[in-house]
Amino acid sequence: MFGNQVATVQPGEVAARLSEGWMLLDVRTEDEWADGRIAGSVHIPMDQLIQRLDEVRDRVVCVCAVGARSARVAQYLNAQGREAVNLDGGLYAWAASGFSIER
Repeated sequence: MFGNQVATVQPGEVAARLSEGWMLLDVRTEDEWADGRIAGSVHIPMDQLIQRLDEVRDRVVCVCAVGARSARVAQYLNAQGREAVNLDGGLYAWAASGFSIER
């Protein structure tokens, strides 16, 4: 792990992380969240993260729409001493892999 690189997980790997106690953190906007989400995810919009950092667990899978914002959040969380990974491709990759979206 060098520079801005953040570890990623594929959609098919998320369930295993969750079963190990990882938190699934959705950092999208309120409108995006309302349009659909991964069941069991916790919603803390990216712009509220610093103020709500106490709500974030020690091990986190970060998700956004395509993976850019969540990669930045994962990078930030790692810098704060948490173990954070990014869902590669975000919610779009999740849906494209055939996993369900909760509305």
